[in-house]
Amino acid sequence: MSGHSKWSTIKRKKGALDVKKGKIFSNIIREIISATRIGGKDPSSNPRLRLAIEEGKSNNMPKENIERAIKKGAGELEGESYEEAIYEGYGPAGVAILIETLTDNRNRTVSEIRHALSRNGGSLGESGCVSWMFNKKGTIGFDADKYSEDRIMEIALDAGAEDVKIEEGEIIVTADPKDFEMLRSAFEEKGIKEKFSEVGYIPQSTIELKGKEADQMLRLMDGLEEIEGVQNVIANFDILEEKEGE
Repeated sequence: MSGHSKWSTIKRKKGALDVKKGKIFSNIIREIISATRIGGKDPSSNPRLRLAIEEGKSNNMPKENIERAIKKGAGELEGESYEEAIYEGYGPAGVAILIETLTDNRNRTVSEIRHALSRNGGSLGESGCVSWMFNKKGTIGFDADKYSEDRIMEIALDAGAEDVKIEEGEIIVTADPKDFEMLRSAFEEKGIKEKFSEVGYIPQSTIELKGKEADQMLRLMDGLEEIEGVQNVIANFDILEEKEGE
C-alpha cells in the first residue's frame, strides 16, 4: 500500500509514554461497549469486539473491566450510549486529517476538536473534504527480526493480502477489511505471532514535513488524541529528518 505514513510507526513506539493509561482504557472500554451493542457479546462471531478485547489485554486491562464493558454493551448492566462519527479537517501545510470519535456528547467533542485544530494551524472541514485521500484497510505487523519477509509474504498472499513490505523493522501486511480475519487466522494457524493488528484508514500519499511545521503537526496530533471521545486520529503526513547543516 503506497503512502503508508511513518506516523503510524511513531505512534506505536510512543505508546503509553505520551497517552495516559486512563485515556487508553477509556477508549478501549468505549470500543468494547459499542462493538458489543452492534455485533453481540460473543467475540468468536464479532470480529470488532474480538479486536477490542485483544487490545485491552495487550494494554494490561483487568479482566473484570473487559467483562463489565461487554455486559454494558449487551444491556446486562446500565451503561453509556456512544455515538460514532468521523470528522475531517486540515493541519499545517494542508495535511489531511481524519478524526474517529465515539462519544456520549457530540457537541462537546466537536467543539474541542475545532479548538485543538485552530490552536495548531488547522481547521475543521466539511464531510467528504479529505476522506477520499484515505483507504480503509486491515493491517497486520510482524517483527522483522523474528520472521523472514519471504515467509510472511508466502502466507499473506495465499490468504488474500494485497501488499507486504518492510517498514521500520516491521513486516507490514495490508488487506481489504473483509479479508482481515481470514488473514489473521492464516498466520495463527502457522504459529506466527503478530506484533499488532488493526482495521483503519491509510493515506494514499503523504505530505513531508520538517522543522516548525513538523513540530506543530505533532502538537496537533497530541492535542486531538487527548480529547475525550476521540478514538483515532489519522493524517497524511510524514516526518523528514533534518540533516546537520540544514
